[in-house]
Amino acid sequence: MTDVITETTHATPTLAWIGGVGGSLRIIDQTLLPGELRLIDLATPEQVWEAIRALRVRGAPAIGVAAAYGVVVGLQTVLESSRPDFDRRLAEVAEYLNGSRPTAVNLAWALARMLDVAASLPELPAAQMAARLLEEARHIEAEDREMCAAIGRAGADLLADGTGVLTHCNAGALATAGDGTALAVIYAAVRQGKRLQVFADETRPLLQGARLTAWELTERGIPVTLLCDSAAGWIMHEGRVQAVVTGADRIAANGDTANKIGTYSVAHLARAHGIPFYVAAPTSTFDLSAADGRSIPIEERAASEVTHPFERQTAPDAITARNPAFDVTPAELITALITERGLIQPVNRDTIRAVVGRPDPRPRSLIGT
Repeated sequence: MTDVITETTHATPTLAWIGGVGGSLRIIDQTLLPGELRLIDLATPEQVWEAIRALRVRGAPAIGVAAAYGVVVGLQTVLESSRPDFDRRLAEVAEYLNGSRPTAVNLAWALARMLDVAASLPELPAAQMAARLLEEARHIEAEDREMCAAIGRAGADLLADGTGVLTHCNAGALATAGDGTALAVIYAAVRQGKRLQVFADETRPLLQGARLTAWELTERGIPVTLLCDSAAGWIMHEGRVQAVVTGADRIAANGDTANKIGTYSVAHLARAHGIPFYVAAPTSTFDLSAADGRSIPIEERAASEVTHPFERQTAPDAITARNPAFDVTPAELITALITERGLIQPVNRDTIRAVVGRPDPRPRSLIGT
């Protein structure tokens, strides 16, 4: 893993492929933000796995893109091998990367897509197949950028001029290859000339809202007020919030939505105060094989993230701690799902299947343009 120090701004891509088939994946190390903007190069599947697991790259769409490029990285040792040996290595790398984090469905989706491409071209020799898989990973990245833009366009009209909007965790450019999902809606509304006041929950225990969302919005000149997670309900009570927009890591067939821990509480608070609660996510985040939220695996992370956040002890030595990384918001609390194919409203099994279950209407040549 090679460090590349940079002084650039938010225009720096969250992740980018450097070079050809023998190249590497360059990412922003998000564990260092907001104090330091550092790019690191990932040149082995182990480094990609660690970067996903350690949250150096995070956000469901960005994880999917990183995993696709991680496959290419992992195949660099078999470019001159026979096709059977190449395919065995491909399956091995995909299975390995799929174990990095369990909740974000984009991870498995991107890896399955890479495997499907290889399976459809069994006649290609190893080196040519690797080049084709790099092309597919680039397609996944380009599609994600366009999906972000389309989500922004689909959701911008939901935010009126002067709206106070609350968001939880980070669902912006740092979580995707484009402008984000939830923050793409905010960015698109601002480009329309609307004046918004954003409230960002800190998002404990790893403070993605404080470290990442607040940083992104500040870099773009959008007014943002940082809140302790526990302050969100009171700010709603004061009448300062007119909409809530979050991202998602997995959406079940009935609309139950997994997102960063604390989202479930925010959704109930929004319902109690009569505030619309929107979830912005690409169709790749939907898992129609999961009947409802009970089928979504919830990642449990180390208790030390709660008891020793950022290597500082904040709890007694003898204490036990739970650290679920995600929770599931029931579909009935979600006003609408904002996707690159438009709004899904009301949120239920039928409306989801009507939108997500249909093929993408764009020809492949137009995807990502």
